[in-house]
Amino acid sequence: MVATQTKILIVDDEELNLEILGEYLENSNYELAFARDGQEAIDTLNAKPHDFDIVLLDWMMPKLSGLEVLEQMKAHPDLMHIPVILQTAAASKQDIVKGLQAGAYYYLPKPFAEDILKTIVASAISDRKRYRLLCKEIENKTEALTLLKNCCFQFRTLTDVKKLSAFLARMCPAPEKTIMGLSELMINSIEHGNLEITYEEKSVLNKEGRWKEEVEKRLQNPLFKDRYAEVQCTKDHERITFRIIDQGQGFSWDQYLDIAPNRAFDTHGRGIAIAKAVSFNDIEYMGCGNEVIATVYTNQ
Repeated sequence: MVATQTKILIVDDEELNLEILGEYLENSNYELAFARDGQEAIDTLNAKPHDFDIVLLDWMMPKLSGLEVLEQMKAHPDLMHIPVILQTAAASKQDIVKGLQAGAYYYLPKPFAEDILKTIVASAISDRKRYRLLCKEIENKTEALTLLKNCCFQFRTLTDVKKLSAFLARMCPAPEKTIMGLSELMINSIEHGNLEITYEEKSVLNKEGRWKEEVEKRLQNPLFKDRYAEVQCTKDHERITFRIIDQGQGFSWDQYLDIAPNRAFDTHGRGIAIAKAVSFNDIEYMGCGNEVIATVYTNQ
C-alpha cells in the first residue's frame, strides 16, 4: 500500500451497490473497504478512526441508518471531520435539511453514474486534503496571535489564502473550525470575485480536473492580475469579525447561504453554507456580494 493512498469506506446494505461502487472506483488508486450495514460501518470506524479519508454512505440501511451513522461520527472527535458522501435516490428539501443538520455536505444520486461518482469523490477528497493542510498550518502559528485586536491584509493567490487563513484562524477559540470556513470565503473572493469564474465554469473545470490550473492562468491575465482581495479583522471581548472584500462584480449570494436541493448533487457550491453552519456564528453579505462579514462569538 502506498503511504499516501486515499482510503474510502463504502457502506451499503445492497451487495450489488457495493459491487458497482467498488468497480467504478477500483482503478482510481484508492484503497477500498466495505461495510454492509450502519452498525458494521460505525464499528469499523471506531476500531480504526484514523484510517479513512472519506465515507461513502447509504441513506437507508438496517440496524443504523446513514443519518444515525453520521450523527455518531460527528460526536466522535477523531471522526467528526471525515467527509461523508450520502447516497440517496431523492433530493427533497426536507432530506437535504436533515442531511445538513447531521453534517452531510456531499450527495451522490442513485442510480449511480460513474463520472458523477468519481467527480464527487475527488471533490470530497480534495476538501479533506486541504483541511488537513490548513490544520498543519495552524500548528505552526504562535499563541501570541490570540492577543491581536485589529489587522488588515491583502491577498491574491490560493497560497496567500492558505497561509493567511491559518494565521487569522489562530485568533479564534476553535481555530480548527474557523479555518475551513474562512478559507472557503477567501477562496470565493478570489475565484468567483476577482477572477470571475462562474458557477457553470467551475462545474466544468472540476469535472475536467482543471480548476486550479484555470485559477493560476487567470491570475496572470492582464484583466485580473492587478486585482486583490482584502481581509480586515477586529476583535473585542465578545466577538471576532472578519470582513472580506474583493474587486469583482459580486454575485447572487443569497442562494448559496444554504445548499439547495437542486444543487445538492453538484461537485461544488457548498463552501458558504459549510462556513455558515460550521465555522461562524453569523455570515452577512453586503450589497452586490463582493463584501462579506463573518463573525465568531468568543463566549460560545
